[in-house]
Amino acid sequence: MGRVERDRELARRRHRRMKLRKLRQRYAQATRPSEKAAIVEKVRKISPLLDVEKEWATR
Repeated sequence: MGRVERDRELARRRHRRMKLRKLRQRYAQATRPSEKAAIVEKVRKISPLLDVEKEWATR
């Protein structure tokens, strides 16, 4: 039996959340500005409204 649209939507949301969590960790460990810029670019593709740089600056 196939998945219902709502199940697929929830799965996409969970996967996106896990991926963003990993990218946040990588951003925290990154030392070079070029690494950080690449990670920010990936985050913007996944979630355009999320600002990792601003989020990390407030910590």
